[in-house]
Amino acid sequence: MKRRKLYWLTTLLATVSGASAIRTSTADEGMWLFNAVPKTQMKATYGFEPTQEWLDHVMLSSVRFNSGGSASFVSSNGLVLTNHHVASDTLYKLSTAENNYNENGFLAKSQSEEIKAPDLELNQLISIEDVTARVNAAVKADLAPQEAAKARQAVMATIEKESLDKTGLRSDVVTLFGGGRYHLYRYKKYTDVRLVWAPEAASAFFGGDADNFEYPRYCLDVTLFRVYENGKPAKIDHFLKMDPNGAKENDLVFVSGNPGRTRRILTQDAIEYQRDVAMPRTMNTLRRKEILMQQYGLAGPEQKRRSKDDLFGIQNSRKAISGMLLGLQDPGFTASKKAEEDALRKKVAADPKLAPLAAAWDQIKQAQEKRKEWLKKPVSMRTKLYSIAETLVLMAKEDAKPSAERLREYRDSNRESLLQELLSEAPLYEDLERVQLADELARLIDDRGGNDPIVALALAGKNPKERANQLIDQTDLFSLETRKKLAAGGLAGIADSKDPMIQLARSLEAEYRKVHEAMDSIEEQERQAYSKITEAKFAVGGDSMYPDATFTLRLSYGAVRGYESNGSVPAWTTLGGAFEHEKQHMAEDPWVLPTSWKKSKDKLKSNTPFNFVCTADIIGGNSGSPVVSRDGAMVGIIFDGNIESLTADFYYTDKVSRAVAVHIAGVLESLRTIYDASHLADEMGK
Repeated sequence: MKRRKLYWLTTLLATVSGASAIRTSTADEGMWLFNAVPKTQMKATYGFEPTQEWLDHVMLSSVRFNSGGSASFVSSNGLVLTNHHVASDTLYKLSTAENNYNENGFLAKSQSEEIKAPDLELNQLISIEDVTARVNAAVKADLAPQEAAKARQAVMATIEKESLDKTGLRSDVVTLFGGGRYHLYRYKKYTDVRLVWAPEAASAFFGGDADNFEYPRYCLDVTLFRVYENGKPAKIDHFLKMDPNGAKENDLVFVSGNPGRTRRILTQDAIEYQRDVAMPRTMNTLRRKEILMQQYGLAGPEQKRRSKDDLFGIQNSRKAISGMLLGLQDPGFTASKKAEEDALRKKVAADPKLAPLAAAWDQIKQAQEKRKEWLKKPVSMRTKLYSIAETLVLMAKEDAKPSAERLREYRDSNRESLLQELLSEAPLYEDLERVQLADELARLIDDRGGNDPIVALALAGKNPKERANQLIDQTDLFSLETRKKLAAGGLAGIADSKDPMIQLARSLEAEYRKVHEAMDSIEEQERQAYSKITEAKFAVGGDSMYPDATFTLRLSYGAVRGYESNGSVPAWTTLGGAFEHEKQHMAEDPWVLPTSWKKSKDKLKSNTPFNFVCTADIIGGNSGSPVVSRDGAMVGIIFDGNIESLTADFYYTDKVSRAVAVHIAGVLESLRTIYDASHLADEMGK
């Protein structure tokens, strides 16, 4: 069950290889591991070499939102700064028809007014350990891909459980460098997280979808939370100081965040599969979902409120995927990719020691053909209620196995996080679930065909709308108490359940597992092949490389710098410029600043820096990442990339690709002057 902010993007791209890539770095390219930062390269380019103390401080000041996104500690008293759009999942869950915190904003005047999030988990990375040798030793060379995948998952589960038992920390074994490395990441978890302040959506997303991925921008895309321990604000040793005068043009800056997933290692065959098959299919699905949610929202203001977060996620993904696809459709990119690949393969073939690795590219090609076979086979349905049913059914079966043999999300090491999502008190909306489930059932027919036996099982003799109505009318899974009872009841409880949603998930379970095992086998084949390609790249290019993004903490760096695109684009905007931007668009929606801004216009320091761009290498998941100066102080917070950066899934260029951030001076000035929240501005950095 996935509830990340990147929900639509991550689930629809499930057909993408799980392999982690390596790239030879040029200019400011790279999402670097904190235990493998290119210090020599930084010093040569910018005259700065971070100390281990500097790196440890930035790492421990950084935060991951398990719902999808990044953040940072900004006070010793547990304040956490992230994006409004990262927080919006929680803002919607806390909102009601009477109190719409996402649209209208929220301010706790004191800690007693801070509101607890229903199911939010924040992760602070504490340590990284290389466990490559142990993982590789457990996977024998003669195992078939499916058996190799089981052996690998089993040893990873064992490592995670041992670490959890020993340290009490969330422990995840992360695959890096296409299977060439495995690192154990240990996190401190915070599950008592409370909302402190959020601006209005009209300010956070000023310009709406029209301005999304564009620049110049004028967005206050920020929100403050606070983490608690034992009912009191957590005491934080590592947090970022504020540097409101920082982020000047050409300054060196660093971005510490959790980029979601890049695919820069993909071979030419894998690129062509994405360009011609997987991504066009994803685009069609997103367009379908976008229309569905728009139509639902037209039913009334409450429906519009309920659907807005999902709609934003879908539109954001659709625009991002369109930019990625455009990059893949550029003949210049495919030609350069092919030339790079041909050069590497030629060197491999010419070296007797590397020649055994040459078969890896053919293995990848074969895997893409298998992906095509299974592309339309998944049976999971993307609604919250069905995801709950599916999770309950799978969990009951998985809990009967030793932890090391379970599907990854059901291991003992992940149990607390799983239950926090499964047993969330966040609202579920019957009418929204109804339309989404009907559409998912119709999509199942589109994928598999009306005569498919799995379709017949799902529909039970009814059309999609009738079947969805029956399931929604008769299910009791809207009740948290029912979900708790089923979660505690194990296999017997699931077997005895007469709930139709549970029965549907049970009827589709065998097919789910069949598809899951097939994809595991394909991914293991790719993992082994990419591991060989990784070995070849290390042998040819040396070890100054970085792995693909894996939604784990990375450090990127670059300079604050404008760019050329139909003229010169400045490095930063100002608070006063927001009013000019509104005027240029004749104050038409979505270019309408909230009333709070207009009341404060004459008091605002109009020349205060607001948004700015830098050359740091980022991707989805970096939203909310702190932008840090060479002194280790906060100068901004990432919230977007420009349209030219959308190819970053597959390649990076510093010519026009830019990360977009909110300047910390704009945040502090807004808190003091617009939102009457000087107490928070004063607390930040202390």
